Amino acid sequence: FQHKRFVSELRDKDPEVIFLGDCILEGLQFTEMWNECFAPMHCLNFSIRDDRTENTLWRIHNGVLDNVKPKIVVVHVGTNNVDNAAQEIAEGIVAVVQAIRARLPDAYIVLPTLLPRGHQPNKLREKNNQVNQLVASKCSGMPRVQIVSIEKGLVQSDGTISHHDMYDYLNLTNAGCRKAFEPVYELLHQILTENEPEKDLTPSE
Repeated sequence: FQHKRFVSELRDKDPEVIFLGDCILEGLQFTEMWNECFAPMHCLNFSIRDDRTENTLWRIHNGVLDNVKPKIVVVHVGTNNVDNAAQEIAEGIVAVVQAIRARLPDAYIVLPTLLPRGHQPNKLREKNNQVNQLVASKCSGMPRVQIVSIEKGLVQSDGTISHHDMYDYLNLTNAGCRKAFEPVYELLHQILTENEPEKDLTPSE
């Protein structure tokens, strides 16, 4: 149902940025930061809470990016693939990147890293970290694909994550969102302003 709604929404919208992915991006649109920073950039958020890499890939192949020409697609997916090996998750993320590129050859693709999860250090956190390293090496050298590290400040010096940043140790609070998505906002702002046509600053005669 959500997928069909997203596809129909595109018919009368002209977004500059599309967010595509899982619970991390879906939750972002309900935060103060979304309203203050991302909404004014003409962003649409087509993320679905439980999506895994294969779901996002299916949605790309089934119309979610058709009839639209955003300048940027932001993708965060893979944290729900808990039963897959790191290598499989990384391959899934790269397949998503390639599917976006096939449909939008000129768009920037921004990949925020998978976030750490769990109150204490654990195997899922290690796996997400491994996925981030694999994706970075697989996407290295791809034109207009940029990885943004978003975990800074979330893991404290004793290795724990605070519920003030991730209320269930998976999804972000308002405060956690600001920490994680500030670098994403800065990169989007930079790409969008760099791509603006040069304004003619010479005074009119």
